[in-house]
Amino acid sequence: MRIVNFETRGVPGIAADEGSGWHGLSQSDSGFPGTLPELIAQGSDLLCIGRTLGQSAGIDLKAVRLLPPVPAPPKILCVGLNYEDHLEESGLKKPEYPEIFARFASSLIAHQDPIRRPRESTALDYEAELAVVIGKPGRRIPQEQALDHVAGYSVFNDATVRDFQLRTPQWTMGKNFDGTGSFGPWLVTPDAVPPGARGLRIQGRLNGRVVQDSRTDLLIFSVPVLIATVSVAMSLEKGDVIITGTPGGVGAAHKPPVFMKAGDIFEVEIEKVGVLTNPVQNG
Repeated sequence: MRIVNFETRGVPGIAADEGSGWHGLSQSDSGFPGTLPELIAQGSDLLCIGRTLGQSAGIDLKAVRLLPPVPAPPKILCVGLNYEDHLEESGLKKPEYPEIFARFASSLIAHQDPIRRPRESTALDYEAELAVVIGKPGRRIPQEQALDHVAGYSVFNDATVRDFQLRTPQWTMGKNFDGTGSFGPWLVTPDAVPPGARGLRIQGRLNGRVVQDSRTDLLIFSVPVLIATVSVAMSLEKGDVIITGTPGGVGAAHKPPVFMKAGDIFEVEIEKVGVLTNPVQNG
């Protein structure tokens, strides 16, 4: 099932699609169950709510403004260097432990929102990634129980300002420019994909040209491993998001480099999850 977080003229809404089209409610409608982030935070049964929404009126997603599935996650934990081909193009050794760094909610944008290339750089790169949204809290979660903590999956473009990223050993600045973390277009519940979202094709396309093409079973550290590893150090909360890493083909690895510029369109597609599309503009 797909569940989308949206607004119409500033009024929040929620819609679901189990295969028969989008059906949903706005906050002003009777029976509105809450927004998607509210339901995740409450630990609600998203499948049950989605099926109830299926009895509601049809929703035209082209007529509403989509929002990130979770616009203000408690934590956004990103994983670097998690595909072999990205390691090779980066000239780095295979990590024995996941490379974890933080992104902040102030950088997030939704499907169709513009990715903003900052005036301070021309090195704005793309990174197609699978996003995992936590629906059940926990600490020191065993790997074999990790998937019980997943509310669903989505698509992410971890757009990166490369020159700022590489100025220091810490990647925080280059990964957190405003308007660079594209997240959406919706949440897909775990029943709609293989366990851990393994074996799904993931592509990045710049102006229609395929620049990244891989599969999620090639992740060095799988979704269960990442959840178990992160939760050793910190409690995972409902609404936390784990961004699982990008495959090879990033713009910085091309010769010459291929960075995003104003007027470009970048798409990330993950099989069974969705297509996330964003134009690029100067900002």
